[in-house]
Amino acid sequence: MRGQERGGHNELSGVVHGASVQAAVVHGDVHIRSGTAAPQPRSPLPWQLPPAVHLTDRTAEVERLERHRALAAGRGHPALAAVSGLGGVGKTTLALSWLHRLRPDYPDGQLYADLGAQSPAGPADPAEVLSGFLRGLGVPPQQVPYAGAERAALYRSLTAERALVVLLDDAVTAAQVRPLLPGGPSVTLVTSRRRMSGLALEGCYQMHLEPLAPEAAVELLALTLADDRVATQTDDARALVGLCAGLPLAVRVAGARLAARPHRQINTMVQALAAEHGRLDALAIDGDHGVRAALDLSYRGLPDEAARLYRLLGVHPGTEFGSGAAAALLAGDAGDAGDAGTGTEQSDPGDLLDVLHDANLVTDVGEDRYRFHDLVRLHAAARAAQDETAGARAAAVRRLADSYLATATRAEETIDPRHPLRERSFGPGPVLTEDFGEGVQAALDWLERELPQLMAVIRHARTAGAPEVAWQLADALGPLFIRRKHYDHWHAAYAEGLAAARELRDTMAECRMLTSGGLGELGRGHHERAREMFEEAARLFAEYGDELGHARTLNYRGLAHQRLGRLDEAADLFARAAVELPRCGDRRAGGLARLNAADVELARGRPEQAATDGAEARATLLAADDPYNAARAGILLGRACLRRERLDEAERWLSGALTVLRGVAADYEVARALESLGEAAEQHGRRALARDHYQEALDLYVAVGRPEPAEGVRARLRVLREDGTSGESTSDTGVLDAGVSDASFPDESTTHEETTG
Repeated sequence: MRGQERGGHNELSGVVHGASVQAAVVHGDVHIRSGTAAPQPRSPLPWQLPPAVHLTDRTAEVERLERHRALAAGRGHPALAAVSGLGGVGKTTLALSWLHRLRPDYPDGQLYADLGAQSPAGPADPAEVLSGFLRGLGVPPQQVPYAGAERAALYRSLTAERALVVLLDDAVTAAQVRPLLPGGPSVTLVTSRRRMSGLALEGCYQMHLEPLAPEAAVELLALTLADDRVATQTDDARALVGLCAGLPLAVRVAGARLAARPHRQINTMVQALAAEHGRLDALAIDGDHGVRAALDLSYRGLPDEAARLYRLLGVHPGTEFGSGAAAALLAGDAGDAGDAGTGTEQSDPGDLLDVLHDANLVTDVGEDRYRFHDLVRLHAAARAAQDETAGARAAAVRRLADSYLATATRAEETIDPRHPLRERSFGPGPVLTEDFGEGVQAALDWLERELPQLMAVIRHARTAGAPEVAWQLADALGPLFIRRKHYDHWHAAYAEGLAAARELRDTMAECRMLTSGGLGELGRGHHERAREMFEEAARLFAEYGDELGHARTLNYRGLAHQRLGRLDEAADLFARAAVELPRCGDRRAGGLARLNAADVELARGRPEQAATDGAEARATLLAADDPYNAARAGILLGRACLRRERLDEAERWLSGALTVLRGVAADYEVARALESLGEAAEQHGRRALARDHYQEALDLYVAVGRPEPAEGVRARLRVLREDGTSGESTSDTGVLDAGVSDASFPDESTTHEETTG
């Protein structure tokens, strides 16, 4: 169409397909671009290494590692090295100091994993570590493969041409390490208390790290004190580092104790540390008396509140913590002493964490994030066992679990206010809720940041005598799993939750774990397992007499049969759900069942019936104030019109749905609408427009991890490109909707909203 100038303005009439420019007078340059989706920005490079700390007298070791790296690079091989040694000898410090220096030569990023040889939750599963690595390398959560072998293969492919640095800290065995080795010109360093001789076939260079020589240990002590005491009390300094057995961790802890007392003589610490060696038989690990003695002295020198926090952190089932966790652990004191009118002021937990950090008892790993060295955590747990009663330890862990549960529940309500909640069960309290900010994104970010700790609490809850926490916390994680997938944790959380519900003989909780866990199995592609879980939930709902719960399983079971290709069974279940759900009081879920039934009818080649069901579903969903799913019904109505060759009507339905779906960043559904719009444009003969729609749909399908529809769109694009685009109008280059979808948003719909009810 052409704009005609009339009286100083332009008018454009008729139906416009593609881009249009109207102007009266133009000054300067004009740049015109089509409405195709802008290329997505490259994922940020991963820089996961923790900060380095000062390294003393490890020059020879660094040079040996550097020679090995240079030799491997000269041969075109990746460099692999393993550093072994006692706990506290400085393996991780050496690794970080060396690897951070390599950043200019390895610009494609740094990957880090704590393999948890000494973790209270047990060694890390390589498959879960690979999931984190793949996400760090830019793989969307939905595209992380389910099987560990497939993850390892994808990891090797993604790293084949990348120059990366990888630190695998605190490994247990070579078998744990092997799947985590990158595939390209990278450097990998493994630390372990054991020698990694099993990695010999991979060309691993072995280094056993010995304690510091006396001169180097004295130098480290001087750096820690930052005054003239070492220079003026040289013999005492040598005696002190000798009692620390040359272990850097022990030297730093003892030095921090002295640094906090600038007028104390080093000899005072020597005498105290010497006496401490006689008390350590029951606590010694690997004979590390030097570390244990230093930790005991430092602990006894802490203010009372800081000492209590230290030992209570030792019973935390996770590996990281912040001021929120510290506040929960100490909340028993706060409830007794910090209430209005008591006259007693409770110290700020963040300040107490700073005290522990200054004493070298915790390590700073981020904004308000701390962790223990594994020996320090074991020491803290031992002090808790000695200085706290069993009841006090259990109460502290329950307060911590309750705080996580209360905060996760608030996040759940923020993300998905439609999700029906069951009342939560808390201990005697007090129950503290962390402030994670406002809005859905803040809630999701808090859940994702704390996910390892939440999973540790779920795993710990049943053995700690609180099985209700396990299933309720798993339940609260549902919105996170739906939006950001984390399929490994999804599966593990609901497996633990299901076991806890069965232990409690709580039928409704068991049903909840079966249905929510079954949705995760659908997402993992385990369709038959999902069907079995939904069937079990249906049986339990029937026995319990819960008609609404049973009716909802009809929808779930229908989806499982649909994914298994059993369309007749799926159609029957959806039809029953569409009748029973409204009868039980859930009209919205009935509308979703009708929409699912329409989708099956379309797959069976019955577009007329699909259109009838889809229109009914859309009307119900609009009445239930659910514009998102009503837009999904609009896509179905558009697809049904395409099957009936009603192209203009199809475009109206699809364009209207696209506007709604772009507004909520539902990328999978946006892709479906675009694919159908591409088909409509192709049937109209507007090939360039069809190609634009298909390309954007393909990008989104890939971003949300839907390989089957992506391959179908690729095939359509190949046909269009092979046919060429000669004879097309130059104006036929735009898109019906000018908005550009941001594929970095997670798809928030395809698992949950399609199956709700």
